[in-house]
Amino acid sequence: MLLFLDYDGTLTPIAATPAKAILDAETKKVLKKLSKISSCRLIVISGRALKDIKRMVGVNHITYVGNHGFEIEGLDKKFDGLIFLRFRYARNRIREKIRTQLIPSIPGVHLEDKGITLSLHYRGVNAKKETEVKTLFHEIIKPYLSQRKIKLSYGKKVLEIRPPIAWDKGKAVWWLLKKTQTAKKTKPVLPIYIGDDQTDEDAFKVLRGLGLTIRVGRHRSSRAEYYLNNPNDVVRFLKQILELKRKTPNAGAQ
Repeated sequence: MLLFLDYDGTLTPIAATPAKAILDAETKKVLKKLSKISSCRLIVISGRALKDIKRMVGVNHITYVGNHGFEIEGLDKKFDGLIFLRFRYARNRIREKIRTQLIPSIPGVHLEDKGITLSLHYRGVNAKKETEVKTLFHEIIKPYLSQRKIKLSYGKKVLEIRPPIAWDKGKAVWWLLKKTQTAKKTKPVLPIYIGDDQTDEDAFKVLRGLGLTIRVGRHRSSRAEYYLNNPNDVVRFLKQILELKRKTPNAGAQ
């Protein structure tokens, strides 16, 4: 089993700011137990920077995927995304313009610098100001976007700048799945993906028909085949997987 888990909105409830999305003790305990089952490979996949998501989860012997797939690390897997020099320049220029032009003018905006990507969070902004945030943001990035120096993506109350490369959570999941299938040779591999955001839809699309795709929060347009209501339901589901694995002959513990 390859168990892919998003972080924000999946393992933890969505918080006002990224720093407040803390993994509770019960969820962490379940993840630690799952990480010790030899027939279950645990993969936490997030839009957060790799070093950030590793610190927030804090579980050893699992695979971490950061920055929507541009950073992968854990066990025998290692991947570093190719970042163009012109993207780094554009990203840095955009970061400074947001800090000097946008943030001072609209209270509640938070810029998250994740090294490879930039995320502008506006969850704390007055609802009447959200359109203004988007307008100012698009004015800043317009020249870089038109020259294809950056790529823009959307999430829940977040606008994100990424490298102009055809790479996302879906492609990262596919890469890990193929690596695992090659390593396991004749043994079957079941991928399960649980996520809550628009960025997880790329993974749902890739895995549809190959495993279980589960959206946290019901969404009519989602490509996921199943859904769970909230992070509490996710923990219950993980406990059920743990119980089934313990009852399965030869599931084994590391």
